[in-house]
Amino acid sequence: MQPAKILVADDEQNLRRVLVALLRRDGHEVLQAANGLEAIERLTDVDVVITDLRMPGADGMEVLRTASKNYPHIPVIMITAYGSVGQAVEAIKAGAFDYIEKPFEQDSIRAIITKAIGQAAANRTAPRSTLYPSNDADAKGRYGLVGSSDQMNTIFAVIDQVADTPSTVLITGESGTGKELVAQALHEQSSRKGEPFIKINCAAIPKTLMESELFGYEKGAFTGATSSKPGRFELADGGTLFLDEIGEIPVEMQVKLLRAIQESEFERVGGIKTLKVNVRLITATNRDLEQEIQRGNFREDLYYRLNVVPLQIPPLRLRKGDIPLLVQHIIKKFNERLKKNITGIADDALSALESHSWPGNIRELENVLERTILFCKSERIERAELQLGSAGEPPAMPRTTSSGALPPVGDDEVDDEDGVVGELAGSASGSLKDIVRAETSRVERELIVKALEETGGNVTQAARLLKISRKSLQMKMKELGLRDREV
Repeated sequence: MQPAKILVADDEQNLRRVLVALLRRDGHEVLQAANGLEAIERLTDVDVVITDLRMPGADGMEVLRTASKNYPHIPVIMITAYGSVGQAVEAIKAGAFDYIEKPFEQDSIRAIITKAIGQAAANRTAPRSTLYPSNDADAKGRYGLVGSSDQMNTIFAVIDQVADTPSTVLITGESGTGKELVAQALHEQSSRKGEPFIKINCAAIPKTLMESELFGYEKGAFTGATSSKPGRFELADGGTLFLDEIGEIPVEMQVKLLRAIQESEFERVGGIKTLKVNVRLITATNRDLEQEIQRGNFREDLYYRLNVVPLQIPPLRLRKGDIPLLVQHIIKKFNERLKKNITGIADDALSALESHSWPGNIRELENVLERTILFCKSERIERAELQLGSAGEPPAMPRTTSSGALPPVGDDEVDDEDGVVGELAGSASGSLKDIVRAETSRVERELIVKALEETGGNVTQAARLLKISRKSLQMKMKELGLRDREV
């Protein structure tokens, strides 16, 4: 359990003493309050609050309301007397993190506090936490996921309900919608938080290596196996295993995966010893697995084993109300990365972004904004710097020089000697051309490297992510000296 700064508020001195002793024994720093008003005064700099529901003056509900309004990042745990569980449930509905019923078990308290500390840490480290006013709880979203739309609130509710269970979750959605972030949130909100979170992109693993990647292998199992090696299931023991692009697993491997899920056991490649593991499985895909079953590409029994908890992530075009929050988040992200100081975006520029269909989802939005921020000449993004055409045309990759924005990386139409900068820099001075060429190469290289890393060096899959042809990507990789990353 990570040490934390915890406020204990209760008018019963003996109960405070017990809780304080327990928490300090676990390494936490503890503040005390004998009533609600005292507790409210001490909310400023704590990680978690444990408060009695009934206290003189301001009661626990008042402490909760004040914390929710002014310090929404602080989880509040309610202490309730035996027979008052109904009130505690109401407190949960009002925003309390959890409740403890008197008389309590130390292990139970530790478990709840551990989860609360994890939530507090997630709230502190989420990038969006510095983007919005501290009292704007609706704008912040939860679990590192930016958004306050009805669709995102539905996802948050599912995470709340199933995160700390052993049930398998199948996350579906288009590429670029943030499926991995949801998987990470499920792990971070579970009791497995302190254990490994192992992820693997199944589309990036060659079919011949899939079994050894998942289950490991023994020395001498095949040519080149000079020593034994654990697989992802072993590495994830006690924690969570996230299999992204599960639809890419070969049919012949699916029966072995099914057995590993059902029995929590397997053998390494070339081994005879059966290994037992305790792994929570989360999978994701952008394919329609029911259609894949009809085509004979996916086992029906495996599908039902994976699809215990289905969770569909909506595409960006169906949650356009979240675009302003995402834009703020992305601006801050690239301000730090590109050492820029963009303070905001004009209303008409934001409207232009909201009018686009975003087939590449959040990944495409990030791509557009990175290019725009890179060449933005003012402190605020204006519509002209997005260089949008008519509504519905992609706002990325304009072909004029007025704002310094660039054509798309690897576009088949710009595979010429000068690459994507030739058209932009044609009338520029030599020094400007060199600067633009260098910046363009840097951005192109970063995007291509990221795509190759996500796909394990699979050029076909990387080209699909970048929405360009394989030939264009190979040419651009050769130009940038990245051919050694191809598999």
